[in-house]
Amino acid sequence: MNATLSKTSESDFSLGTVEVASTPLARFEEYLQSRGKRITQQRRTLVDCVFARHEHFDAEDLVDEVNRVAGSRQVSRPTIYRTLTELVEAGLLKKMELAGRAVYEHDYGYPQHDHLFCTECHELFEFQSDDLFALRDAVARQQGFRVTGHRLIIQGVCRKCQEAKRRKVRRLPVV
Repeated sequence: MNATLSKTSESDFSLGTVEVASTPLARFEEYLQSRGKRITQQRRTLVDCVFARHEHFDAEDLVDEVNRVAGSRQVSRPTIYRTLTELVEAGLLKKMELAGRAVYEHDYGYPQHDHLFCTECHELFEFQSDDLFALRDAVARQQGFRVTGHRLIIQGVCRKCQEAKRRKVRRLPVV
């Protein structure tokens, strides 16, 4: 299954920016050193591929991308899967389960946000809402709860898929 996952935002719900002290590669090197591991050329290539652009992706997308970039110096699937786990543990990526597969997105240097997930085309839309944050914080205060973050994925059918269904219904022959 190779679904399209992309960042799309409306102006009212657009995402802001977050200032960071170091690059994702420097942060990852720091994490690895704290675990007694070293940054290999393969890990460096993976980090470069992941942070060269902002798109949601799954491990197979990354396998294709990395091996296209690496050329004759292929990176094995186990190395890619292991490094993805390390990037999540290091706080650089977030992992989400969508439509039966693991999907990753940037976490480091990226603002808290939420998602709309189309169950038809599997597109993922990012948004940020001050009203949602206010509701979250009000509920937490009421319960004496200290918020450290949240993840909201709203499932439904996007406008494009709804319109495509309407067009199909209209094209049925009348007998």
